[in-house]
Order: sequence, then C-alpha cells, then structure tokens
Amino acid sequence: MQPVSKLERRVVAAAEGALERQKYVSPLDVLTGIGWVPAGLVTDWRQGRAACLEAVAAVSADRLADAMEIFHRWVASRGLRAGEVEYLAATRDRRALRFTEAGDAAVESAYRTHWTAADLPEQQRERLITRQSKAPDLVVVLPQKDFTCTGCGATDGNALIMEDAGPLCLTCADLDHLVFLPAGDAALTRRAKQAGRLSAVVVRFNRSRRRHERQGLLVEQAALEQAEQQCLSDEEARARRRERDRVRREAADEVFQEKLAEEIRRLFPGCPPARAAAIGRHAGTRSSGRVGRSAAGRALDPEAVTRAVIASVRHEDTAYDELLMAGVPRDEARARIRADIDLVLERWRRTG
Repeated sequence: MQPVSKLERRVVAAAEGALERQKYVSPLDVLTGIGWVPAGLVTDWRQGRAACLEAVAAVSADRLADAMEIFHRWVASRGLRAGEVEYLAATRDRRALRFTEAGDAAVESAYRTHWTAADLPEQQRERLITRQSKAPDLVVVLPQKDFTCTGCGATDGNALIMEDAGPLCLTCADLDHLVFLPAGDAALTRRAKQAGRLSAVVVRFNRSRRRHERQGLLVEQAALEQAEQQCLSDEEARARRRERDRVRREAADEVFQEKLAEEIRRLFPGCPPARAAAIGRHAGTRSSGRVGRSAAGRALDPEAVTRAVIASVRHEDTAYDELLMAGVPRDEARARIRADIDLVLERWRRTG
C-alpha cells in the first residue's frame, strides 16, 4: 500500500513503527501514534473513568473511522495475522472496555483485534495475545489533597481508588485488609504479587514530572509473609549469583582495559608498556565517568584514546597539578603546560 494523503502517511508510519517496535500492532497503537488519542486520556479510559475511547479522542467518530479504514487497508496489504484481545478496565469489576459510543459488535471487535506478522512463530504469537489480554493492575492513588469518599462520605482517607461515581476510600473499595509493600525489592514484590489473590499498584502524582509514579504495592499479608520466606531461603543463592556477576563484570573490565592499553601502544608506540597499561586501567575503570568509559572510549575511537593519554600526561608529566595548587586558574594552567604535553606526545608517537 502506497500512502497517498497526509492522513494515510501518518497512519502507515504509526502502524509500521508499532509493528517493528513490539512485533504486533493494534488500532489503539495507531490512534495514539498519530496523536488523535492522547496517552494520558487512554489511561483514564483504561481505568474506567471514560465511557468509551471515542469520548477521549481529539477528533470526531467519523475521523476515527477514516483512520480505521486506512489501517485495515494497510493490514490487508501486509498480509498480517489477526488475534482478538480482551480489553478489561482497571476496576474492581474488570468490566470490558468500550471503544465506541454506539457499541456496534463488529466495530468493537475490529478495535480489539491485534495484528502480528505472518511469519511470527505461533508460540510467540500466542504469548503476545495472552499477555495483551491480561487484566490490568488495580491502581490505588495517594492523593495530593483531601477527598470525599463517594461511598461513606469520609474525608480522612489516605488513599483512594477511582470508580465511576468518584473516589472510594480503601474500606469502601474492600482493599483495606491489604498491606503496603514499598517499591525497591523487585524479587519480593514479584513473589508477593504472585502468591496473593488480590493486589493493587500504589501511585502518587509527581507535579514536577506531571505523571503518576509507582510507590509500591498493596498485597495480602499472607502473600507478603510467604514471599519474605522465599526470599530468605534463597538469599544465599542470590548472593552467590551477585558475586559471580561481580567477578564477570570485573573480568570484562580487565579485558577492556587491556584492549585500551593495546590501542594506546598502537597510537603511541613510544609509550612505555607499563605506562600504557596504567592509563588503560585508570581511564577504563567502570563508573568512573572518565573518557575511557564513554561510548567513544568503549569503541576505542582514536580521538577518545588520545584524550585519555593527554589527561594522563597532563597530570603525570607536567607541572599542571602544582599550578592548580598555587591558585592558577584552570584555563591558564592548561595553556602554560600545553607545549610540555605536545613534546611528550610527539616523543611517544615515534617508534620506540
């Protein structure tokens, strides 16, 4: 399918991008990709705070239908395989989400259909469909200001869940028996969620970033205790794994530092081997922020390697540090010792 109109080009670009990025594409991917359905309002819809997707769209239902028609022509031209996905609301009743105000069965089904490449392995395709059909997490909000529960009228709640009628306190939402597990321990969080029958993600709105950020999880007490016991029982194994990972990272650092020293010797054959090795170790130290750990340094870019050598010569073979200690401004100190650096580099560039 060759795009003709501006809308066709936008729809095709959004569809191609989604398919390449995530191995499947849906009408919702396209509508958010072209900006007709803002991502923030999609969240409201998924959490049951909008009657249908059309209600949060920035364009009319007719324009959405135009985009859907273009999308399905593109799908036919690519020979993609269809799979229908459940869209469930992040509410206690897990009701099916509606896409259109009219609720026509055929149109709703078209919106729920996700498309995968024809050559995608069947097992991978089934995993994608299953994951996409999974009910979303319940979301509990830590409010920025006081709220009135629409269930009991209380105004002293410290957390809420949004329902159609408005905010509910955790007691009215039947979530007050859950305990809070702060974010930070991924293994404990994962196991507590798996062990329980009920859980909810806790979020707080960050005003500076203008988004909700995850604070932790509400889980059942028994599930948390089981998860804690599991984590304690395999702590020794996890410690051994961390130690193996540390040794492997250190070994990788040593290999990189040796390669960096070899490149220094190639560019500066007159540099003493011990000095090249010392520069490689210093510049290639993990998390040091030095030039050897930059993207260019890791790629052994000659310019980056030369900067690492210059930094070493500046501190080890000139009076630069003494000048700084004497109060000479940095730029002036560098200007004074530039000729000394050039002399050392010229000597090292000659074959030893």
